[in-house]
Amino acid sequence: MGRRGYAWAVAAGLNAALAAISAKFFSSQILKYAMVVFCNVTMWGCYVNSLKALSSLQATVTNFATNFISSGLAGYFLFEEPLPSKWFVGATFIIIGVFILSISSTETKPSSD
Repeated sequence: MGRRGYAWAVAAGLNAALAAISAKFFSSQILKYAMVVFCNVTMWGCYVNSLKALSSLQATVTNFATNFISSGLAGYFLFEEPLPSKWFVGATFIIIGVFILSISSTETKPSSD
């Protein structure tokens, strides 16, 4: 059940990043706001599902890390924003931290199914 929880947390982080990308990508105000709301509602649904399988710390850190890394990469590839080497060092530490949390002794929640 833990792997499914991480999949939900990653999906939540990706949807959070998509909300930010939508705010920059679309020119129509109505479409922009609709996509931001849609992505955020989807993100919260995914995050709540991740909390059913993971501890709140594991779900939150995985969500944050995915959002941070995908937002940075989207900025670089879609909007040609620079990514200094310090960003890559920080991203590496975040990934290591998420890995450590995923293998830590923190208990996952028992399935309610």
